[in-house]
Amino acid sequence: MLMQQPIGNYTFIKGIGPFCSGCKAQPGYEIAHARFHPQPALQAGFSLIERHLQRLGRPIQALCGMELRIPQSLSAQAFAEFNAPYITRLTDWELPVDGVNPVARTNVAPAVHPPAEPGVYGFSYTLPSQYRGTTFVLSGSAETQRRSDGGEGYDIASHGDVSPGGLTRKADHVLDILAARLRELEVGWADATTVQVYTVCDIHALLETSLRPAQQSRHGLQWHYARPPVTELEYEMDARGVRQECVVPGV
Repeated sequence: MLMQQPIGNYTFIKGIGPFCSGCKAQPGYEIAHARFHPQPALQAGFSLIERHLQRLGRPIQALCGMELRIPQSLSAQAFAEFNAPYITRLTDWELPVDGVNPVARTNVAPAVHPPAEPGVYGFSYTLPSQYRGTTFVLSGSAETQRRSDGGEGYDIASHGDVSPGGLTRKADHVLDILAARLRELEVGWADATTVQVYTVCDIHALLETSLRPAQQSRHGLQWHYARPPVTELEYEMDARGVRQECVVPGV
């Protein structure tokens, strides 16, 4: 389901409470991406995002993507507790549209040099532009799927199986999810400028098989040695297609 963030000048795919599934800039605008160095803690990162957008003369509603880092994967309950104040911050910024969160998000736990506390790795936002192409950002997706019995919660594709076959099934499942989001935004893998994989599993064998479609952009893949945010999940991916990338001081 596509919805509009009219103040932020982007269209988004309705997702769940903590994030939408993906966004694309409306005509006359483009999505730009920034990452922090060094990485600020969560609250400091929020303030730095506000300052960055103010300098550009953009409203806070131009924020359309967030990339977070946490010290370790969380239980489902702890993840819900983590999300609550985050959603409150977005609400305070008046970003939701009819109660629906319009901001894409990736949130993972680095396995090497994890942060001491949750922080902001990067963010995406819209800018006025004469660019005629489509710029977009997709939320990260792990190998979850709707429960076969129709109940609450979710099932995990190849749960607990990180053998070559199990990992292939996980990757294929995630690729299918992201491909569906790309189609809904009317773009494709060839339009992506960054495709990112988050896992501590060995994906080398997948580079010439399952992951070949995601390499159509010819920009390769970025492999982050990190875990999805919820325990028992093993594999996550996201993607974006932008023309402007920058590094923002995290202090």
